[in-house]
Amino acid sequence: MALDGLVLHAIVHELQECVGGRINKIHQPTGSDIVMQIRARGRSLKLLLSANPTYPRMNVTEQSYSNPQEAPMFCMLLRKHCEGGIIDSIEQVGLERIVHFRIRQRDELGDVSTKTIVVEIMGRHSNLILMDPSTGTILDGIHHVTPAISSYRIIMPGSAYVEPPEQDKANPLDTSEAVFRRHMTSGMEEGNPPEQQILRSFSGMSPLASREIVHRSGVKAGEAYTETDLTPLWQSFRSVTDAVRERNYTPVIVEDSQSGKLFFSVTELTHIDGEVQTFPTISECLESYYGDKAERDTVKQRAADLVKLLQNEKAKNLKKIEKLRETKEAAQGADRFRIMGELLTAHLHEIRKGDKKAAVTNYYEEDQPQQTIALDPLLTPSENAQRYFKKYTKSKNSLAYVEQQLAQAEMEIGYLSSLLQQLGTASLRDIEEIRDELAEQGYVRQRSGKGKRKKKTDKPSVSCFTSSEGLPIYVGKNNTQNDYVTNRLASSGDTWLHTKDIPGSHVVIRSQSFGEATLHEAAQLAAYYSQARESSSVPVDYTLVRHVHKPSGAKPGFVIYEQQKTLFVTPDTMLIKQLPQAVKA
Repeated sequence: MALDGLVLHAIVHELQECVGGRINKIHQPTGSDIVMQIRARGRSLKLLLSANPTYPRMNVTEQSYSNPQEAPMFCMLLRKHCEGGIIDSIEQVGLERIVHFRIRQRDELGDVSTKTIVVEIMGRHSNLILMDPSTGTILDGIHHVTPAISSYRIIMPGSAYVEPPEQDKANPLDTSEAVFRRHMTSGMEEGNPPEQQILRSFSGMSPLASREIVHRSGVKAGEAYTETDLTPLWQSFRSVTDAVRERNYTPVIVEDSQSGKLFFSVTELTHIDGEVQTFPTISECLESYYGDKAERDTVKQRAADLVKLLQNEKAKNLKKIEKLRETKEAAQGADRFRIMGELLTAHLHEIRKGDKKAAVTNYYEEDQPQQTIALDPLLTPSENAQRYFKKYTKSKNSLAYVEQQLAQAEMEIGYLSSLLQQLGTASLRDIEEIRDELAEQGYVRQRSGKGKRKKKTDKPSVSCFTSSEGLPIYVGKNNTQNDYVTNRLASSGDTWLHTKDIPGSHVVIRSQSFGEATLHEAAQLAAYYSQARESSSVPVDYTLVRHVHKPSGAKPGFVIYEQQKTLFVTPDTMLIKQLPQAVKA
């Protein structure tokens, strides 16, 4: 579902409370996102401007973002020209997906200057551009567009700002019935379906909004329409545009009961049959729709190299185990070498040097059959016997080594699997801790960045949920956090939970007395933040922290435990989201 001109119109109206506000801080948490902290009308707001090619948007946000140690150049430029500035206006260009933020700032010399931040929400071509409105010159853009990419619009420092190509569409908020009929009559003569003609004729309309207008009119979508259909089409068109014009918004997210897809809008979506969720503001609607998707997408990009590394290491260990098992199978026949050596020793008087084989009686078999044993003709009978004893000793020793290597490889796979699971549920702030852990374990090189590095003694930031009984439940989302939660934060009388034989998070209930509700919610968290997130009836072990121990020399996050009990839960995403959450160090 794309963010269309109607939704953006509602957002711009909502953001008018920022006009006159001061921009206190500017951050760039990712290569496509800018977050501005604004103080306006006695309250603090956090505004997200995103040129993410997959999830571009603009809204007030409550999310916490992890910022890089060194701010990118575009962020530094915004800070220079906009931080401490006053927002004079926020205006949408017609009903297009383009918004201008006009910002007035006083520089070090006391001179007042005005800059414009242009937000262009156009799918994969989305951009954030800082411009000098007095000259129309681009100071910089969050995404550069070179002449090699586009000869029409160049987004580079020093280039003249050129508006995106006009689509020659009518503004639906200013459209009269006569203009509407003229556009729709043209499409009727061409045989276009009504929703397609609305989309082609009016700016700011998405396929979703066009389908909603046609559905409300009672005219069949996907088919040609007639002159008699123009009146109901106009009436439904006007009902939608009047609501937007009069700022009578109904922010909703609807889940299609058939496809399971989610759709959002600022008007009711009567043409979709499914569960409807309403929101008090359009920002909250967008946060609910985009928040998790955008963060998961960013996390996926940042963790891609780590995921590939871990998958390769896991594949190497799986191959190693396969070869070790072959060696083990071969080594398990070691006893036959001992028997051959003993049989040759018993028949030394019958064997001559130079013989290539020896026929001996096998006293170890019940019927004592004849057995042929291969010999090295260059060795004496005694040396041939010793050769088999050496093979026996070597195979026996290799079996012990193979067992040790198998256990080590299986432990390594378990460790790598746990890291892959952690990356699958990690937030942006968790990834760097996982990267540092991999560096400490020798999987990746230590970074030699000039920025501030977190000291080894610093407490990691861990998620703390509050149960329905008001008790704190701590969840470690990587091995650094797991070790901290279990070995440093928890008391011996607290309750520790973990999925049974499944990679997952360490969960601790920080209380020695609690009810079934808290235990169930903690088990839900353990199952949700595990490899079995999408499964049902997930087994979760729980025991007192005093029964949980970390073996000497064990990998990060690895523990053994005893005196546990097991309960089964099915992860419930809605329950997890309803639990109040904070991040504590």
